[in-house]
Amino acid sequence: MARKAKTKRTNRGKAVRKSPEADASLRKRLVELLQGGEAHVGISDALADFPTEKRGVYANGLEHTAWQLLEHIRLAQWDILEFSRDPRHVSPDFPDGYWPKTPGPHDDAAWTKSVQSVARDLRAMIGLVTNPRTDLHRAFPWGDGRSWICGGRWESGKSKHAMSLRESRRLVTRIGTAVR
Repeated sequence: MARKAKTKRTNRGKAVRKSPEADASLRKRLVELLQGGEAHVGISDALADFPTEKRGVYANGLEHTAWQLLEHIRLAQWDILEFSRDPRHVSPDFPDGYWPKTPGPHDDAAWTKSVQSVARDLRAMIGLVTNPRTDLHRAFPWGDGRSWICGGRWESGKSKHAMSLRESRRLVTRIGTAVR
């Protein structure tokens, strides 16, 4: 027997009916997007076996090193996660607070820690999205009208950077490096 759909008011006051099936479908789709969705390459694939000696190298034609892209993804994802769960969270200054100061990691441990942070924060974000108590349509009371759905736009940026990471690996290992 189908459950009765709830009527809910959105941020703009329009009535929206949401059924349990639609809610489950939305949550499933958001998880797919968080995990890479229809991107050409996911973050895990882009980072897999990235050559240690090439992590801080500028590849021909690319603006950022692999380390810079990884740290940018980590910082942006962490900021969105913390904004989503902590009304007292203060975001870093934009854009400087979202990019590392150096082209490469200080050591292998810094790279590993960053990769693990991206994975951990992604799992936490998925946990929030799949929690049935999380109202994906409601605007955050502490935000400027942003909701889970509106905030999900960051994934397209993450996918773009993951593709850049993969391209960086391809260029620095096959073709060589650029001097900057």
